[in-house]
Amino acid sequence: MPDSRDRPRARPGRRHSDAPAEVLLEFQRLGAAVKVTAVDPVTQIEVSIQGPASAGEATLRRTAISKLRYVLAQRGRR
Repeated sequence: MPDSRDRPRARPGRRHSDAPAEVLLEFQRLGAAVKVTAVDPVTQIEVSIQGPASAGEATLRRTAISKLRYVLAQRGRR
């Protein structure tokens, strides 16, 4: 069960209308790095990030979700 620390937090002055209600995440260990893929199941938009395994799952999760939000926002502006 996801814990409240894994949920994206609202920041003053930022819109979250582009935030997906659900995000699918996949973590793949690649030596000393981890590739994280985030997918919005509604739009099927997929993004990937890579980071050091030492960064920790929560940091990598937040980064991947942030990138997905950014891409969704950019696609919404077209």
